[in-house]
Amino acid sequence: MTPSRPYLIRALQEWMVDNNFTPYIVVDAGVRDVQVPQDFVSDGQIILNIAPSAVRGLIVSNDAIDFNARFGGVPMRVYVPIVAVLAIYARENGQGMVFGAEPGAPQPDDEPPLKVVDDPSADEKPAEKSKPSLKVVK
Repeated sequence: MTPSRPYLIRALQEWMVDNNFTPYIVVDAGVRDVQVPQDFVSDGQIILNIAPSAVRGLIVSNDAIDFNARFGGVPMRVYVPIVAVLAIYARENGQGMVFGAEPGAPQPDDEPPLKVVDDPSADEKPAEKSKPSLKVVK
């Protein structure tokens, strides 16, 4: 069977957008072929806003997430292999999913523990600053 991670990412991203939430993904920046702005990587991870208002040309394929975005006003192409996506969650309420090992999916070499931090690349600042939290969805 093919890995379920890309299907879950697409479904959760669509669900969040339909409910007017901002989908964020947590990415392991150390995985091979990841192309993200290194200035925003913290502890080997980066949190990316993948809302339609924050990115252009978003493609979530079975192999990777690919889009164009601006970081500090500088346009950049972002490419994230699906195996590098550690979690997807809604900024506003923290609901989403953390991904573990999946049979049949390629594994990153040394996956660091998941650490959620505020996203320095977000264009919009929320009125109230609150820490994101993740909830396990079964």
